[in-house]
Amino acid sequence: MQEPTNDSLIEYPCDFPIKVMGEHVDGFVAAMLSIVRNFDPDWDDSRMTRRSSSGGKYLGLTLTVRATSREQLDELYRTLSTHPMVKVVL
Repeated sequence: MQEPTNDSLIEYPCDFPIKVMGEHVDGFVAAMLSIVRNFDPDWDDSRMTRRSSSGGKYLGLTLTVRATSREQLDELYRTLSTHPMVKVVL
């Protein structure tokens, strides 16, 4: 009989970077920050970096959240992925 294993390679709590990409439009950053603040109450905007695509049409954000559980990260990914302004979440 095998012993139970922990499915996660991540030790919680930890700082976890999430990359979010969408069109470079008004309201994109504010919408993403609003979502992140719901999942990380101690969020600080200094934990976000931005990068525009070479043509300027898209904006990539790296949001380093304080992850407290796999469930929190899974739900955050689901929420970001289903947002209409988001093209990709990594």
